Amino acid sequence: MKRERPIVAIDGPVGAGKSTIARRVAAEIGFSYLNTGAMYRAVALAAQAAGLTPDRDGIEPQLEPLLHSITIEFAGDRLILNGREVTGELSRPEIGELASRLSTLRIVRDRMRDLQRAAGGRGGVVMEGRDIGSAIFPDAEFKFFLDAEVQVRARRRYEELRAKNVIINFDEVLEQLRQRDNRDSARALAPLIKAPDAMVVDSTDLTIDQVVKQVVKLIKARTEA
Repeated sequence: MKRERPIVAIDGPVGAGKSTIARRVAAEIGFSYLNTGAMYRAVALAAQAAGLTPDRDGIEPQLEPLLHSITIEFAGDRLILNGREVTGELSRPEIGELASRLSTLRIVRDRMRDLQRAAGGRGGVVMEGRDIGSAIFPDAEFKFFLDAEVQVRARRRYEELRAKNVIINFDEVLEQLRQRDNRDSARALAPLIKAPDAMVVDSTDLTIDQVVKQVVKLIKARTEA
């Protein structure tokens, strides 16, 4: 499909800085920003409220009406779930863990795929997640895989949670990240992988400004060539 403006896909593991980088890149190039991870967390929040967890027998038939009835909207950096702002609730560790587990279910990924493609299909958007360049928009004009060493990612995530007054220790965060990495990479359905044509950006020793500058430079070099 011919788009008026390109899609920028930024994938990578948790704690690599995707949300911050994607938001900054979008602002730099005048695109919209779409946080797909927040969409999964919104689903997890709705499922938790309904008493639905992946451990519950026969969860998929019960999830289906929930998935097709919820509304997810973005208002700047705020996420509106079923008409209520839930941005502050999405950073809770248990919601992130539940979102990761729910994302292994085909019924959840199929619904999220449809919503994400509808939201970004016209282009002019920077989308970040786990499988944007490999599964959601394999035809994206720009694909980046943002990574960093797990200890560095854990430290960043720990400091982010502490800033939001979430009580947790570093070792817990590190273990959660390792479990998430393994689950996201090992799952059979839309695993966390680098798309063959994605440009890798290792942010281990880079500041946010340096990563944003590098990504924007790569985008402009190809669009202005």
